[in-house]
Amino acid sequence: MSEIETVIPRMPTAPTNRQPDNAVDCHSHVFGPYDRYSLVNPPNYAPPQAPVERHLAMLDTVGNRYGVLVQPAAYGLDPTLIADAIAASGGRLRGIALGGAELTPARIAELDGQGFKGLRFVDMLDPQGRPYIGAISANVAIEMAPLLADAGWHPELWAGIDHHVEVIPKLIPFGIPIVLDHLAGFSVARGVNDPAFQQLLRFMGDGHVWVKTSLCRQSAAYPRYEELKPFHDALVAANPERLLWGSDWPYLAMGDASPDVGVMIDLVHEWVGDAATIKRIFVDNPAFVYGF
Repeated sequence: MSEIETVIPRMPTAPTNRQPDNAVDCHSHVFGPYDRYSLVNPPNYAPPQAPVERHLAMLDTVGNRYGVLVQPAAYGLDPTLIADAIAASGGRLRGIALGGAELTPARIAELDGQGFKGLRFVDMLDPQGRPYIGAISANVAIEMAPLLADAGWHPELWAGIDHHVEVIPKLIPFGIPIVLDHLAGFSVARGVNDPAFQQLLRFMGDGHVWVKTSLCRQSAAYPRYEELKPFHDALVAANPERLLWGSDWPYLAMGDASPDVGVMIDLVHEWVGDAATIKRIFVDNPAFVYGF
């Protein structure tokens, strides 16, 4: 893979607001080095040079002690890169794997021992309206829910909000945490009174789902993301005990539009405005979901 065109990801500046002790970035990725970790599904973007050392430096700069690495589709079903990153992190990292019916209880137990805590399922479409290469649908999560429950794992879903509203009731009976990526894929254009968004708030209020408040995939209005604030306020009001925060670093396919992690942390502090709730979102909730 030495000939592949890669990019250096944007490294953050330190936020003005100090993060609480043991803060967690619940959604980011590692890539490379490519001479050791070859891509299984070469993406249609220049992949980043984001090995574990650079990832840990990113966490250190913004004051996050821990991180959760999500398996990118470009690495397919091979979890080796994340497993090695977790092992090299001195207990600072956990992982979300990619997999389906091929996973046996013994294999899940092995992955759990390596620091993985769940599986990602993707029904979001790419900009051309096609499924992402290597994506595994949430329909598989429904089939695997008993196995996940037995392992103490959870499904992590990335889809549009209408799909979430359809799938979540099928997962609730299994009593497992249901984690939704990227602000649960709500529609900015439909507003906070959209019935699907209101249903999501009820799921949160009842304690069934956790939502990752990653901003950059829901809006290009960096750095203030004004159009997202009403939704973020509604999520916090619905149930701050069911919110997680993730940077989405190293911002795959975003190029010069990549945000600064430190700036986004400051924005969350400003929007939430309450130290106890900030600690809940950055420390207490991820400690429960990921076992930090």
